[in-house]
Amino acid sequence: MPRPILATIHSSALRHNLERVRQAVPDAKLWAVIKANAYGHGIERAFDALRGADGFALLDLAEAERVRQLGWRGPILLIEGVFEARDLELCSRLGLWHVVHCDEQIDWLAAHKTQVGHRVFLKMNSGMNRLGFPPERYRSAWARLNALPQVDEISFISHFSDADGPRGVGHQLQVFHAATQDLPGERSLCNSAATLALAHDAQVRCDWVRPGIVLYGSSPDYPLHSDQDWGLQPAMTLSTRVIGVQQMRAGDTLGYGSIFTADAPMTVGVVACGYADGYPRSCSTGTPVLVNGQRTRVLGRISMDMLNVDLTSIDGAGVGSEVTLWGNASNGARLSIDEVAHAGGTLGYELMCAVAPRVPVVVD
Repeated sequence: MPRPILATIHSSALRHNLERVRQAVPDAKLWAVIKANAYGHGIERAFDALRGADGFALLDLAEAERVRQLGWRGPILLIEGVFEARDLELCSRLGLWHVVHCDEQIDWLAAHKTQVGHRVFLKMNSGMNRLGFPPERYRSAWARLNALPQVDEISFISHFSDADGPRGVGHQLQVFHAATQDLPGERSLCNSAATLALAHDAQVRCDWVRPGIVLYGSSPDYPLHSDQDWGLQPAMTLSTRVIGVQQMRAGDTLGYGSIFTADAPMTVGVVACGYADGYPRSCSTGTPVLVNGQRTRVLGRISMDMLNVDLTSIDGAGVGSEVTLWGNASNGARLSIDEVAHAGGTLGYELMCAVAPRVPVVVD
């Protein structure tokens, strides 16, 4: 039989989470963000469940081609825009909308030969200091684009740096609204955190929202709120089995570096999953895990292909027992990917995206 590790994508959870966003912002159009191969879930695997969105937002042309090949005829937005002038040819052919965030992209558009005008989203650096025109240059960039026959319609976009934190979004909203207040066109501001947490604020609401991580069942502001607080469901379960059992005595050490020492007799399960499968090496002793749907903990250091769990308090656990590393156990118990990521000092985003190609994936 194959090695027992398995990633399961839950289509019903993707649909549920999409509807949860709809409920939060019923008057807005919704980009389903599927960059990074749909946050590790697989574009082809997630597509049917997310096609109720108004459009798909992603990073590169290859991803856009995959979505068109799946039969999508609606809007697709390149959220970093094009990376060189010839990318615009494929934008014309596939009917892609694209972000414009720098002078070079405007230059490429000005030289582009097309019979069909492009829909572009002009990006403002409103305080994130990543991509986009600074507020003092934003209107001149708009004027350049507006004068181009290659451009059919201009929309406005920016990205919040602190929608999930105490600083909030007010400082960015102020500069964004000041620079765009009398310009015609649709607006897009809200990422996952802003879409759920700030949907009640009329200043934040825009024509398009861009939910990403929430579609996949992870809380955008954990640990302030959990996935259950937001009414989300996990869209991925990573599961495996116990493949060996060791009995440890008080004073015995476990694994590489002997970083765990037993302080009493205990039963340890050896589990078929390691950092080569995408499980973070930083998730050492104390990281939560479910065995037969019962909560226990990881012990010691994560190996390339294996990790160890505490079976001492799990009745009947042994070789073949189900291990849920995150997601849904077969008995209905749930372990949030955010809780696992937090124990490893990272985010649920990273765990989703890091599941290795060697891990088999099924869709339920």
